[in-house]
Amino acid sequence: MLLAGLPCTTASAAKVYRWTGTDGVVHYGDHPPDRKQQAHARNVQVIPVRAEPSAVARLRLEPRNGQYLAWADNLLGGPIEVMLDTGPGSRLQGAPALPARATVAANGSAVVSVLTASTQGSGSVELQLTTIPGDPNARPRDVDYLLPLRPRVLRIEQGYGGSFSHTDAQNRYAVDFAADIGTPVLAARDGVVMQVESDFAKAGLNLEKFGGRANFVRILHDDGTMALYAHLQESGVLVRVGQRVHAGQQIGLSGNTGFTTGPHLHFVVQVNRGMRLESIPFRMRGPQGALNFSDRR
Repeated sequence: MLLAGLPCTTASAAKVYRWTGTDGVVHYGDHPPDRKQQAHARNVQVIPVRAEPSAVARLRLEPRNGQYLAWADNLLGGPIEVMLDTGPGSRLQGAPALPARATVAANGSAVVSVLTASTQGSGSVELQLTTIPGDPNARPRDVDYLLPLRPRVLRIEQGYGGSFSHTDAQNRYAVDFAADIGTPVLAARDGVVMQVESDFAKAGLNLEKFGGRANFVRILHDDGTMALYAHLQESGVLVRVGQRVHAGQQIGLSGNTGFTTGPHLHFVVQVNRGMRLESIPFRMRGPQGALNFSDRR
């Protein structure tokens, strides 16, 4: 029996740069010409390419003594929980038994299960690695969050339990703030940048086409909770994974990307509840005092 490990989807470049050198040769790259190349580059063009969401983790199989170590490599700047499983009727055995779970530290690796293939039969076995950001042992603290924007007029377009897109567990306690494209987005709480997306350029109401294609910053707090700042503009992420940020620090630019009706900032605090990403209520203060999010549908 052949084991076929399937890695999570990897990201493709969102832009391809094309330029012509002084010798007439056309060059392509996933980043613009550097300083040395710029002196000899002309007709620099940007070619948009459809981007895919970046991978959270990678499944890696390591043969050892007739078995396979199933490793999960965490590609984020914060902990994740993973679950390894295979299809029904599989002759594959694991220790621990599948489905097996593991928590993997930021940028770390962990053996999820030791796999043994049956000597009977032939063909391949498809393995699936499901990932959830965050540590399932997180213990949220009751804290005050700062406003993630400095708008002239504060307007909440959708609050807790909003009927348009705040009905699932991940977004039930999300808040949508009205924000023009290019509005500075600020960290609402100290933390470490865990995950970013910045290569998406389009928006619309087709969930299949635009769902999961918003630019965002995910910040991990010291109690294990995570704040998500979503729908940022293309190339509107101003921080890097692993960077520590402070409350009030600018982290991005608001935009209109992904599944959305128009420009706004989607803000939500989430926690991993054991292979389940859930949003939690939070307190936030605005220019006029405490904000009420429960009556904005």
